[in-house]
Amino acid sequence: MSSFFTRDNAEIYFKDWGSGKPVLFSHGWPLDADMWDAQMLFLAERGYRAIAFDRRGFGRSSQPWSGYDYDNFADDIHELITHLDLRDVTLVGFSMGGGDVTRYLARHGSSRIAGLALLGAVTPYFIQSADHPEGVPADVFAGIRDGLRKDRAQFIREFAAPFYGTNHGQKLSDGVLTQTLNIALLASLKGTLDCVTAFSETDFRPDMAKIDVPTLIIHGDDDQIVPFEATGALAAQMIKGARLKVYAGAPHGFAVTHADQLNADLLEFLQTR
Repeated sequence: MSSFFTRDNAEIYFKDWGSGKPVLFSHGWPLDADMWDAQMLFLAERGYRAIAFDRRGFGRSSQPWSGYDYDNFADDIHELITHLDLRDVTLVGFSMGGGDVTRYLARHGSSRIAGLALLGAVTPYFIQSADHPEGVPADVFAGIRDGLRKDRAQFIREFAAPFYGTNHGQKLSDGVLTQTLNIALLASLKGTLDCVTAFSETDFRPDMAKIDVPTLIIHGDDDQIVPFEATGALAAQMIKGARLKVYAGAPHGFAVTHADQLNADLLEFLQTR
């Protein structure tokens, strides 16, 4: 198994497909690197090196009791990039993974980075506050934590409907829904809970000004999990020169429901780097 140990002895699993210019994928909550299989295969078959990792506490990575904050997540990415000696990397972050790669750039700079893609990302700020009234109310995240504590399996099963938009008419196979549940249940319950706090409460607005690489932002306009107007729309305004693509009718999980469209857009973005 491909893995390495971080500075605090967490073991991070990663997969590394193909060869060429590297593309590093950071997954969403409560998933792992397997959510990227369609994108990784597509790009690796077209001459790119596709790399995805399981965030600490998720998938095949170890399950430390603590460390589920964005500074640690960013440092884990830094150590993975250093471990593989990657250069000219395009970072791709989905949902909470958009925070990982954003914080990486803020903490470690862009000397090894060629571009950034934020997909349905929680940046620049997710939770509602006095200076971010369009954000999601805090009681929504409290309800998520309560649901996970009471019956994680059933909560994730029901969460899949708004995640993939099947409650709004999106069509999805039973296999994808089963895989989603299986992936989520591999994760540490403690890490799953702590990450709800991390992705909802971390303020990435100061990080936005530090992004100095070409940036692509993609968001669905029917995202019921990470509302576009509270996140992607603002990120596009705050990141200098960012290119915004809004997928009409797309849910949060558009990496699955709109995989062909996403693959084509990522390839086009990479070809300009």
